[in-house]
Amino acid sequence: MTQRDAMEASLIAAVPNLRAFANSLCGDPTRADDLVQDTLVKAWANLARFEEGSNLRAWLFTILRNTYFSELRKRRREVEDCDGVFADRVSVPPEQHAHMDLIDFKKAFASLSDEQKEVLLLVGAEGFSYEEAAEITGAAVGTVKSRVNRGRVALSKALGFEAEETLDPNAEFSGLVGLGRTNIRG
Repeated sequence: MTQRDAMEASLIAAVPNLRAFANSLCGDPTRADDLVQDTLVKAWANLARFEEGSNLRAWLFTILRNTYFSELRKRRREVEDCDGVFADRVSVPPEQHAHMDLIDFKKAFASLSDEQKEVLLLVGAEGFSYEEAAEITGAAVGTVKSRVNRGRVALSKALGFEAEETLDPNAEFSGLVGLGRTNIRG
């Protein structure tokens, strides 16, 4: 019998005692079998670290105990989330879409006439009423309303929105376009 065969026989002989110890630690026979298996795999992988002449059973029990408590500590930090509810609450939506939408918006906004940009900024972004925007620009209230409407329609077309679609209410520019929410007073 070679030294390797003798070590294998010693490991197999320790299994009942390891199983009893593991079962006393975790109280679950199935989990105890898993612990014993993990212990034997770790012991076999680290056989070179075992010092000849020392107590093999004590070494195996130490591996089993350390494995059990390491997994216990690890499980305390884990949250059981079988249906993904917890993961959905802590996940973060990707930000690149909003960034790309903003780039598209800037291009579309740049294509508007200066008058449309001006009233959209005053009414949509700054929150001025039509009357206040008319006062600031020196244009009639009806002209301001018309420019705002034509600017919004042009932006909607440039951004590829259908008549019933709206912008994401979380987008930085939704108030400016006036489709997702309205910042218009008056």
